[in-house]
Amino acid sequence: MNEFARRIDAALPQTQCTRCGYPDCASYAQAIATGDAGINQCPPGGAEGIQRLAALTGLPVRPLDTSHGIEGPVTVAVIDEDWCIGCTLCIQVCPTDAIVGMHKRMHTVVEPHCTGCELCLPVCPVDCISLEVVSGERTGWQAWTPAQAQQGRERYASRQQRLAREKQEHAERLEAKAREKLADLAAHSRITDAATLDKKRAVIEAALARSRAKRGAPPG
Repeated sequence: MNEFARRIDAALPQTQCTRCGYPDCASYAQAIATGDAGINQCPPGGAEGIQRLAALTGLPVRPLDTSHGIEGPVTVAVIDEDWCIGCTLCIQVCPTDAIVGMHKRMHTVVEPHCTGCELCLPVCPVDCISLEVVSGERTGWQAWTPAQAQQGRERYASRQQRLAREKQEHAERLEAKAREKLADLAAHSRITDAATLDKKRAVIEAALARSRAKRGAPPG
């Protein structure tokens, strides 16, 4: 991300709600910087957010594009614990890891970490999540603080790093199992024909090579 896009990103509320049509605030900022997105696609930023972006980009102030949503107060998600079935779907989509819980166990929202992104609402199969207004009559940037935006950015970045780390660790575990199997393929297979075993060995070796190449790891 170049400096222009970083300054645009800093002017966004960092709810990571995707309502702008992009996967996160940074992606939306990049799209504005390259002229691929308008400055009026962020409902959480509201009218003041558009004014901030207009000042940064030199583009004219325009009304919020309501196809992306409307400006509103800051909300936090609340889980009805009596109805929660512990499916973890809300945990999987929360961009700031604000929902905690275990599979088949009740989940709860850590309110200070919730950005009110609403991404948990559509995935809940039992509709046990609701939104609670926490900013009174204030909306947009009048209801959202720079500290909240900074926390949203940092928690989102931390989550992305965790997911990348877990993905790599999972891939490494699969590779280790494949290497173990490859070391004594005959003992791990019902196949006894030598030619067929050689073909299977070649397939596993090729898969391991692709996995190492994808991770940028040296040949093992």
